[in-house]
Amino acid sequence: MSTLSVKPHSHHIDLPAVHRVPTARPFAWLRAGWDDFRRNWPVSLAYGVLFSVLGYLLVDQAWSRPHLAMALTTGFLLFAPFLAIGFYDISRRGERPGLLRPFASVRRNATSIGMFALLLAFILSAWERLSAIMVGLFFRNDIVTDGGFYLGLLFTPEHIGFVVPYVMFGGILALGVFALSVVSLPMLMDRRVDFVTAIMTSLWVVRENPLPMLVWAVLIGALAFLGQLAWFIPLAVIFPILGHATWHAYRDLVEPSARDTD
Repeated sequence: MSTLSVKPHSHHIDLPAVHRVPTARPFAWLRAGWDDFRRNWPVSLAYGVLFSVLGYLLVDQAWSRPHLAMALTTGFLLFAPFLAIGFYDISRRGERPGLLRPFASVRRNATSIGMFALLLAFILSAWERLSAIMVGLFFRNDIVTDGGFYLGLLFTPEHIGFVVPYVMFGGILALGVFALSVVSLPMLMDRRVDFVTAIMTSLWVVRENPLPMLVWAVLIGALAFLGQLAWFIPLAVIFPILGHATWHAYRDLVEPSARDTD
């Protein structure tokens, strides 16, 4: 049960009330996500396999440009909220849909969802440029062209001067995107609201639940990282579970409103 409902104060935007939840609540969202995955595994697993294969092929083809491969690998977390919209809709309906039906639901709020996707694409593009600058400043050109070199350098002490700032900047950017998107896209799928309202609601959720959101961010980051370690194969299951769990997080954190839903 949520411990408290808080109505955000805004003079210009009518925001829904948000709930304060216990610190350990993210584990309940994961369990609910796993239950949704089991109930809808043919469609969920099909999407998961598709995204895993595309992710692997994209990073593999980019590995001749190491900064790009690194940016795409870490940038998965930045664009993942949009890629998971199909899982939000499956959990929202509570029934096994057709393979393409979840994406058809985007049409109910296509403009706002598209604006949010453009925002995420801009952030990912900025991260790719920042990654290129950091790699260019730290490494010589002859080393940068050696794609295989990077698999080993991230775990060698002599390159700690690169790894620490790279992880630090990437982590700050990922946390910012997390704060903007933790409930935004599920809300846009569920309600006919603009993307500014969804973003502001997401920021209020993080403000009112700093510890649960920190736990949730760590869980997402750790599971996504583990999923990418083994050539993206575990991500075929991890990604759908996280997508379904994100829907349950939204429903747990944002007060339902009959006026905003169908």
